[in-house]
Amino acid sequence: MSPPIEWRISDGLVDYAEAVAVMEARVAAIRAGTAPECVWLLEHPPLYTAGTSARPEDLLDPGRFPVFQSGRGGQYTYHGPGQRVAYVMLDLKRRGADVRAYVHALEEWLIRTLAGFCLSAGRRDGRVGIWVERGGGREDKVAAIGVRVRHWVTFHGIALNVEPDLSHFQGIVPCGISQHGITSLWDLGLTPTMAEVDSALMAAWQEVFADPG
Repeated sequence: MSPPIEWRISDGLVDYAEAVAVMEARVAAIRAGTAPECVWLLEHPPLYTAGTSARPEDLLDPGRFPVFQSGRGGQYTYHGPGQRVAYVMLDLKRRGADVRAYVHALEEWLIRTLAGFCLSAGRRDGRVGIWVERGGGREDKVAAIGVRVRHWVTFHGIALNVEPDLSHFQGIVPCGISQHGITSLWDLGLTPTMAEVDSALMAAWQEVFADPG
């Protein structure tokens, strides 16, 4: 029987480079069998990350916040206070060794989490992340997904906009998509605390990611 997943919640703002170093070490330990899988919930100070597909022209305001090169897939993403980041470190060899199915499960995790707040959100063909309809044909992104897999162990993960400063997204073209907007739970009129969001994430996780044993 494999050990249960460790849930780690960090108070305060976690430095991005420090978080990457912690993830790197944990991924190596999971692969070596010396540490359990982990989901790490945290917030970062304001910053932009560039994924492996990031285009220089999508960084609209290079001097606004620190910019970090990230090994995750995707393009430019913003992280900052009021956004719940979940770094997910799983051994996919124990979970079917299917990266596409893993990303689909992350999407489902977010969709069910948001449903817990009576918010209907979903996938969109050709667009990464989780989206909500705003009326009049407008759709806004409420959560981003960016993953990396090394030796079948995952890291990076998801970012759910709870109550970030949405103006901070204006320094980039988020995920390379300029024709749609960015929203948050608070922008949509929902005002959960971060602790309530964490509880919803944990509850939805049990529905989506069954322990493979």
